[in-house]
Parts: sequence; C-alpha cells; structure tokens
Amino acid sequence: MARFGKLIVLLQILLALAGIGWAVKNWIKPEVGPRRDGRKAGPAPVEAAPVLHGPIERRKTFSGTLEARAEFVVAPKIAGRVEWLAVDLSDTVSQYQIVAHLDDDEFVQAVMQAEADLAVAKANVAEAESALKIAERELERVQTLRTQGIVSESQLDSTIAAQLAKRAALEVAHAQVVRSEAALQTAKIRLGYTKVIASWGGDEGQRVVAERFVNEGDTVSANAPLMSIVSLHPINGVVFVTEKDYGRLNVGQAVALSTDAYPDRSFQGRIARISPVFRQASRQARVEVTVNNPEQLLKPGMFVRADVVLDRVEEATLVPVEALARRDGKSGVFVVAANGETVAWRPVAVGIQEGRHVQVHGEGIQGRVVTLGQQLIEDGSRITIPESHHGEPRPAGP
Repeated sequence: MARFGKLIVLLQILLALAGIGWAVKNWIKPEVGPRRDGRKAGPAPVEAAPVLHGPIERRKTFSGTLEARAEFVVAPKIAGRVEWLAVDLSDTVSQYQIVAHLDDDEFVQAVMQAEADLAVAKANVAEAESALKIAERELERVQTLRTQGIVSESQLDSTIAAQLAKRAALEVAHAQVVRSEAALQTAKIRLGYTKVIASWGGDEGQRVVAERFVNEGDTVSANAPLMSIVSLHPINGVVFVTEKDYGRLNVGQAVALSTDAYPDRSFQGRIARISPVFRQASRQARVEVTVNNPEQLLKPGMFVRADVVLDRVEEATLVPVEALARRDGKSGVFVVAANGETVAWRPVAVGIQEGRHVQVHGEGIQGRVVTLGQQLIEDGSRITIPESHHGEPRPAGP
C-alpha cells in the first residue's frame, strides 16, 4: 500500500509540472495576426530582402552529343588484296593523299596487254595504208588503159571495187587503233584504282582518320569500306528540343557548350540549322550547333550540355524567389513600408526566373519585400525584422 501511495503522489507531481509548463508556454508566446478577442496583435517576426532592378535572362540547358560535320568513307573501286595502309587511327589525312595500296600485278599485266594490242592495231593501219596506195595506183593505171581501149569496163569496175575495199580496210584499222587506245586507257585507270586516294568535296585541306576497318593483307571487294575520315573543325553539336522551347530558338543564336572531358572550359558556337519537323516518337525537333574546334579537343560522340539564352530583359524588377506568396489564388509579395513596421500586399505577374531571383510585374514593388514569415502576416500587418535584415537595397543584379 505504501508503495502504491508513493506512485500516486509522483503522478500528481508530474501532472502539476505539466500544467505549469503549459501555462508558461502560452504566457510567453508572441501574438501575431488578429486576436479572437479583438485586441491588437503583436508584430510578426519576418525576414526581408531588397528589391533589385537590372537585367535578367531566361536560360535553358539542353543535353546532346557531338557529331562530325562531315564524314568520308574511303573505299576502293576494285577488288584486291591490301598491300599496305599509309595512315592509321587518329592520323591526319590531306586532300588527295594516297591512304592505301592494293596488289596491282594483274592490272600492270592488263596495261601491258593493252599496249601490245594498240601496237598491233597501229601496224594494221600502216599495212592498210600501204595496200590502199597500191590499189589507188592500180586504179589510175587501169583508168588510163581504159581511155586507150585496152581494158574492158568490167576490169575497171573490179579495180575500183578493190580500191574501195582497201579504203574500208584502212578505216577499220583506224577504228581498231581507237578501240585499243580506249582499252589501254581503261587498263591504266584500273591500275590507278589500286592506289586508294582520299578525296572529298569542299576546300577543307585536312581531316582525321576516325576508324579503320581492314588490316594489311586483307582481301577486299569493290566499294568495301577501308576507313572513315572525319572533319573535326568545326564540329556539330546536336540537341533535341520540345515544342515549349522550339519557338524561342533561331538560326545564328549563340550557344555555350560544355563537356565532362573539359569541365573548366566553355566552347562557343551558334545554331546552324533547326529541323522543320518533330519526331513523332519523342515530339522533339533536331537542332544543330556549329562549334569552332581549332584545337580539335571536341570529338564526335562526346556528351555535351548546350546553354542557350532564350530571352533577356535589360531592365527588370527582381525579387528573391522566396518572396513570392499566394493569397486568394493570386501570386504577390509583401512590400515592407519605409518605416519597416508594416507590410502591404502587392499582386504581381511572374516573369523570367534566373537563379534565386525572379522578374515581377506590379505596382509599388520597391524597397524591401518579405522573404520569410509570410504565413504570419496579411495586408497591413505589423512586423518586426531582425537587425541582420535591416540593410538598404543593394545595386541591381540577380
């Protein structure tokens, strides 16, 4: 029983202490906002920041990849065995440079055969010319004898036919020479195809080997890829944008690109092309950015971030994002009175946001605005601001 009595006494003491704590808490709690009994409420503690005036930009960062502005795949026009390769991966290649050589024994032999055929054709021409001269002299002799009545008309006709046949034979011999010359030229061209040359359009003098597909000693077919040669300066950055941002982009617009490979550098470029259609699967449009790359630091396939200024206002009214509040479904800010003791509610229209500041449109937005404690105040409420938040408005700048 004695033990039970001690528990009851202890419980009573705890209840008494709880009641005292509740009373003290309610006694020292500051009153903010309107009181139920109609008495004047105490000032609400808030924090404030100055209203700024200056430029602000709407920036958007798009993710994308780098692509070579131009790519040329080197391929032989004939089949053959690769004897040697003049360049390898990452080597610089000049316009019209020989990059590979195929086995040419068969084609050298073809050229020699064509040269021999041409020599035979020219010999046939010489023989046909000699035969024609003999036939022409014979025709002159027979015509003279015919005028003297020594030979018959039929003999003259036979001589004329023989002379015409020799003339036709000469023309055939000349045609054979032309054909042999053409065959020789074809053989020489095919022999030239054994030297694979890098040739591309435009006046760009040098490119870089991006990929090699064969090794020395491989046998390749005609038009089989040997290597890929790309242009790295300038280079293209490719991003895809949604309908929301599409209308704010223009050809020639400046773009700043960054990549994880060089985190401390920014590469400047400009929008070169904007696709006129959206992809049905993603509902995005392709945008190409041309980026100067004289040091060739940027490589095709790299992941990049493209920072674009979509909009800019030179003179805007700026407040901290934390200053925005909602009352009756409308956005606004609480402007601190000049004496720092009361606030006034000012509805605003929100514009561009950059970092911790946002552009606002409205009447009477000047001085300072409340950034913390808006839930404790209404239009005309009394406030108190800690000493650390009594500073004057600073110069403009987000």
